[in-house]
Amino acid sequence: MKKFILMLMLLAPMTMMAQKFGKVNTQAIMQSMPEVSKANGELEAQQKQYANDLQAMQNELQRKSEEYQKNQSTMNATKQKETETELQNMYNKIQQTYQDNQKALQDKSNELMQPILTKVRNAINAVGQAGGYTYIFEEGAAIFTGANVKDVTAEVQAKLK
Repeated sequence: MKKFILMLMLLAPMTMMAQKFGKVNTQAIMQSMPEVSKANGELEAQQKQYANDLQAMQNELQRKSEEYQKNQSTMNATKQKETETELQNMYNKIQQTYQDNQKALQDKSNELMQPILTKVRNAINAVGQAGGYTYIFEEGAAIFTGANVKDVTAEVQAKLK
């Protein structure tokens, strides 16, 4: 039994030396991918359309609010109440539209980016398996990186092409 424990203690450092570590900068990889630029362009176009729609709604609310203030003194109480309710409903609709647009943009971003993230993750896995790496860390995530850690970002980018 002592010989077995002694053999394990002697082999433990050797197994630690056999481990291979890599690091990767997924942000740099993503920025270099044309798919990401295309997805960002689609998202920006959608965001601009939503902003234009909201601006038109706000302009209409502003116009009707100014018209109400101008004519308020000549309106009867019933008409004033109707107009105030209408203005409040318009304001609520703008708020709801803003929230719906934000959710729609987030959903669209997830829809566009998920296949790209899967592609990058698969490339990292392929580089890890081909290079015999024990771990590949995100650059900047590790507190300390020793000298024997290889940056595999370029290999992953090559795998994606």
